[in-house]
Amino acid sequence: MTFTPTDYNPYDFANRRHIGPSPLEMAEMLEAVGCDSLDQLIGETIPASIRQDKPLAWAPLSEHELLAKMRAVGAKNRVMTSLIGQGYYGTVTPPAIQRNILENPAWYTAYTPYQPEIAQGRLEALLNYQTMVCDLTGLDVANASLLDEGTAAAEAMTMAERVSKSKARAFFIDENCHPQTIEVIRTRALPLGIEILTGAPEELDATRVFGAIFQYPGTWGHVRDLTPFIDSLHAAKAVAVVATDLLALMMLKAPGEMGADIAVGSAQRFGVPMGYGGPHAAFMSCRDDYKRNMPGRIVGVSIDARGNKAYRLSLQTREQHIRREKATSNVCTAQALLAVMASMYAVFHGPKGLRAIAERVHSYTIRLAKALRAAGATLPPKHFFDTITVEVGVGQAGILAAARAEGLNFRKVGHDHVGISLDETTNEDVLRRVLRAFGILDAPLPEGDLGFPVELLRQSEVLTHPVFHMNRAESEMMRYMRRLSDRDLALDRAMIPLGSCTMKLNAAAEMMPITWPEFGSLHPFVPADQAAGYAEAIADLSEKLCEITGYDAMSMQPNSGAQGEYAGLLTIQAYHRSRGDDQRKVCLIPVSAHGTNPASAQMCGMEVVVVKSSPNGDVDVEDFRAKAAEAGTRLAACMITYPSTHGVFEETVREICAITHEFGGQVYIDGANMNAMVGLVKPGQIGGDVSHLNLHKTFAIPHGGGGPGMGPIGVKAHLAPHLPGHPEIGGSEGPVSAAPYGSASILLISWAYCLMMGGEGLTQATRVAILNANYIAARLRGAYPVLFMGNRGRVAHECILDTRPFADHGVTVDDIAKRLIDNGFHAPTMSWPVAGTLMVEPTESETKAEIDRFITALHAIRAEIAAVEAGEIAAEDSPLRHAPHTVNDLVADWTRKYSREQGCFPPGAFRVDKYWPPVGRVDNVHGDRNLICTCPPVEAYAQAAE
Repeated sequence: MTFTPTDYNPYDFANRRHIGPSPLEMAEMLEAVGCDSLDQLIGETIPASIRQDKPLAWAPLSEHELLAKMRAVGAKNRVMTSLIGQGYYGTVTPPAIQRNILENPAWYTAYTPYQPEIAQGRLEALLNYQTMVCDLTGLDVANASLLDEGTAAAEAMTMAERVSKSKARAFFIDENCHPQTIEVIRTRALPLGIEILTGAPEELDATRVFGAIFQYPGTWGHVRDLTPFIDSLHAAKAVAVVATDLLALMMLKAPGEMGADIAVGSAQRFGVPMGYGGPHAAFMSCRDDYKRNMPGRIVGVSIDARGNKAYRLSLQTREQHIRREKATSNVCTAQALLAVMASMYAVFHGPKGLRAIAERVHSYTIRLAKALRAAGATLPPKHFFDTITVEVGVGQAGILAAARAEGLNFRKVGHDHVGISLDETTNEDVLRRVLRAFGILDAPLPEGDLGFPVELLRQSEVLTHPVFHMNRAESEMMRYMRRLSDRDLALDRAMIPLGSCTMKLNAAAEMMPITWPEFGSLHPFVPADQAAGYAEAIADLSEKLCEITGYDAMSMQPNSGAQGEYAGLLTIQAYHRSRGDDQRKVCLIPVSAHGTNPASAQMCGMEVVVVKSSPNGDVDVEDFRAKAAEAGTRLAACMITYPSTHGVFEETVREICAITHEFGGQVYIDGANMNAMVGLVKPGQIGGDVSHLNLHKTFAIPHGGGGPGMGPIGVKAHLAPHLPGHPEIGGSEGPVSAAPYGSASILLISWAYCLMMGGEGLTQATRVAILNANYIAARLRGAYPVLFMGNRGRVAHECILDTRPFADHGVTVDDIAKRLIDNGFHAPTMSWPVAGTLMVEPTESETKAEIDRFITALHAIRAEIAAVEAGEIAAEDSPLRHAPHTVNDLVADWTRKYSREQGCFPPGAFRVDKYWPPVGRVDNVHGDRNLICTCPPVEAYAQAAE
């Protein structure tokens, strides 16, 4: 007997951990698909004319090798105490929240709560967030978060223009706003033709503007009553926006009490690490009569089929993929996970705890200011909360250097001032180090009362709802977070087969480094030499993404896919301007393109021209050519999604790119479907000039219940000089997000994914994603028509099931989606891109067993539809219409025309680990007619219980 060593590699992350099906399972799946090999399937799916010629070459790392590398790279960052402020502050993330929310896949792998019955936990947490924001800002309605403070301020400007009764076309920006906020607003205003005026609030001429934004407290620390300026705006029928700080509002008079119409800001300092810029949840609140013009998502309260209280996303018709070119914004991404963290921080501390933290920060600031003034320093802000600016003259460089020697970062303000912002992490030692940086030794630190007029001291109560007054023992907090997560269905429970959303594995090893202090504790504006580790990671990720896409340069700034689209189109516009082609405004967008594309073009001031589809779902090339020729020298760009939103690799993609270039336009290839291309097709080599990449889809950043996301853009060399700039790092163009590298900390997730997969692993992942989708299409053929296929009968990484014929018998796509909940599944994407259909994307991470369970569920649902078709049961009496079934349904008197067994335990559902939705089918119409967007009073809970 001879010894034969095993060739099994337990550390092969790509094939043992990330990719779901085993080699044996793949062989069985290929047999069902009708192919002898994976190579044959790929050859029948992707046109040979667009296949890349060179493989992705870098070698993979194992999980333990990856973590060792990340430790080494993180060590190159120098973590200091940053007192830079400017919208970013040190904070303490309660360990209970870090462990039970941020590090918990039940929270970070959840999808956007479009199916509210299986998202009641995170919807409650987001409603808590909205209530917190409304209370603190003193306004009526808040949304469920936006990308960052700069984006929120820009959205507030365009919202103000929509609601203002003024005829003016200018917008005023208080010079006390954060510099990055001013620049993001300028970026947004330019293509829309909005004139920007800046200056001191006293310089505001309200008759010249449709709105104005003020910072409160100001970027250099100033605290002032904004009521007179807001009154002057209202007299001129203009809108007042206030950018503010939630912790400061625990002590300061609320913007709403000054008459503000809209408030914006960041919830970062409520327990969310700085992370070199993000991700952080921005907030927006407004007066009640403006709510239907508010961008983003709003969580509201409705009822379910039994009349019980149920949460849902309200006013969903404002979602931008539905409104397309009529959209007021392309915002369809929130920062849900970070908003949940911030809301839990408020629940964890309650109003007394938050007030105590605010008072402590303010007290330290007063003591520091008094000590500096006693030593002869001049501090321009007479009134302040947590930030002071010190006049230092020619000694600025020396004081900044002395601060760094003390392990501190001050803010460089002009040429002769420094700024100092204190925060929750400040203590006596920090104060002593600050004073030593100024050469002040052993100075007394006198106590003080208030650093601002008593008239600005908050008098109104905040956070009065019972949820903010629960027992804060960690045992109770832990149970509360567990109860909420148990109400949800995330990837830790089941497959989420959403087409175009790529809900793949978010591996633990990829997630771990973002919580390490060497990555989480960096301020985004620290000197470059303190962020060498981040620079290395971002540079290497950029290089790998360029190799994957065939582009020459990357911008890591956009905070979401939609923001990436916007940034890419701005880059194209800047390129045309540089060539004197200002007239190029027409953007050709096929009807099959990704839904945010028309909204993004509209935000850039482009004229959207829609291109027809052929009967097979492909872009109608003749219509495309005709409209490109008609646009002529006015053609700016085309936006196409590839493979198409219909889930097909269209054969004519090179021709479409060539036509666009023939007429002088640039080709934007939407990267939403890169999961079908990595390692096989490079968009930059088939005619694309620019693409965004959804890192939260293809490159493994988790969705987090609707954010965080990142949407970096890749461009060909001629567009590289026109990528977004930033006041902190330069560049000829304006920024699209508040931080130079967007949500930099989560770039580490995608970098880790690329490092562990290796080039070969990434390519295999793409191949298996295509196999899994074709396996589902093959197994369901005959039960559900597959709407679009390529010329050789193959789909890409997703397929569209046509459920429209069932409507003739009263069975809707909603019925099927809700019935899948009973089977323990999140529904596929409903009614998009074709109304009345289901778009299914299994991803490469799902095992054959889970895919088979999904197929079993859909076959069982088809049998129930057949019973309706045969007249054996009416649609309204069937389990389809009563789905989803709750525990209340199971134990209540049973009068339905099918058994409890059939209703509650259909094929595909686990019996021991059965998922029970906490509410029945949610009544959307009731929720929109009776809009409630903050936590309902405690009596409502009692009524629901009854």
